[in-house]
Amino acid sequence: MNDKEQITSYVARVAEKTKKIAKDIWDYAEISYTETRSADELIAALKEEGFAVEEGIADIPTAFTATFKNGSGKPVMGLLAEYDALECLSQKAACPTEEPVTAGAPGHGCGHNLLGAACFASAVALKDYLTNNNLDGTVIFFGCPAEEGAGSKQFIARAGYFDNVDFVYCWHPSTQNEVSAKGSSAIMGANFIFDGVASHAGGAPHLGRSALDACELMNVGVNYLREHMIDPARVHYAYSDCGGTAPNVVQAHAVIKYEVRSPKVAQMQELFARVVDVAKGAALMTGTKMHYEVTMAFSDYLANKTLAPIMSECLAEYGAPEWTEEDYELARKFVRSYSKETLKSIKEGLEEYYPDAVDEALANPLASTVRAFDPRETRYMSGSTDVGDVGYATPTVTLHVATACIGNVGHSWQNTAFSGSEIGMKGMLRAAEIMTLSFVRTMDKPELIEKAKEELKRKNGGKYICPLPDYCQPPIGKY
Repeated sequence: MNDKEQITSYVARVAEKTKKIAKDIWDYAEISYTETRSADELIAALKEEGFAVEEGIADIPTAFTATFKNGSGKPVMGLLAEYDALECLSQKAACPTEEPVTAGAPGHGCGHNLLGAACFASAVALKDYLTNNNLDGTVIFFGCPAEEGAGSKQFIARAGYFDNVDFVYCWHPSTQNEVSAKGSSAIMGANFIFDGVASHAGGAPHLGRSALDACELMNVGVNYLREHMIDPARVHYAYSDCGGTAPNVVQAHAVIKYEVRSPKVAQMQELFARVVDVAKGAALMTGTKMHYEVTMAFSDYLANKTLAPIMSECLAEYGAPEWTEEDYELARKFVRSYSKETLKSIKEGLEEYYPDAVDEALANPLASTVRAFDPRETRYMSGSTDVGDVGYATPTVTLHVATACIGNVGHSWQNTAFSGSEIGMKGMLRAAEIMTLSFVRTMDKPELIEKAKEELKRKNGGKYICPLPDYCQPPIGKY
């Protein structure tokens, strides 16, 4: 058998086990830093396949590595598995009407159950390929929790776990089949804590110094800042402690959370410093004291352009998942579940993928073609991911494979339903095949791997620098 035929057979060997893992993790639906059962199931399955496991890496209980080494162990190849769910997105699998399994419970609205399971299948298939062909290499499965929270990969990278990894291939569930050249933005989040003086709001208001007023004025200042930042930047906030519910007490303590995004780490850090200055001004105006604690930060992600064409070629060789008419009909029902306003927005977004053919695409709304990697792409998406930090530590490329209908809205009940469906499972197994073939097609090209590392040096200056301050630890139970 050629390499593709071997890989297909190796993935098929663990297909049912992989689907069980994906379905079990979908059922567990554990949110950031609480993914105990999800991590345990992946660990047990990897141990059964002969991987050596290190648990609790980077001081995160649900983070781990699973390693298999053959021969000299070079090259060292990594996969990034995620398995965290999102709050309040419980939904019955493959159900095109909103019906939560448990109202208000978490659900896999970003498909991370599929993401982690596909990485398991790929890691095992790559192990089988190395063993059966007596080839040198090391496979490292990185168990990465909390991508939807404060992240884990930046803590893992800061702890040095990617320092000796030659390259990483990973994937994410999607509505399209592509190796996207678009970047994702850097992000930093912090709690801004204001402390003032409590007082009777009616009897002695002049003695009070309101922490809540400081938060309000910070919001006003940031609103004026929005006019004077670059177009792709984003600033958003939420109150985590508004100082109580008694209006006749001047609020002595309040906490507001802010997140700042920009395409590049340096741009994000500059904008964050300006937000800090606004907070200082709000404290000065209200006679309160302010301090802030950075809780999370991700570097921007950009695919390694040396390696991305290899993964793109492997995607083209395998092609899209093989959909049935039953799959298409279910996808049509999901498309009809969106409101007219949402569907209008979906159609506008699809113009990029299906110029002059959006209605035709939505008539059969499962991506059945693949898009080639475009090295000329320079745009950044406004979303963020901790995969960006891996991409600053070692050459990294992310694959997208369709697991949901065209136009599907992420972080939605519809996405949870797809993550537990046969459509999601088909995309998951195809992603495992493509990733494995990509590893095989790269591992015997040492000159290309070195070229990818030279590209990385130009990007990071020769060393990964974590955007988190040194004092910032994984906010387990705090984020």
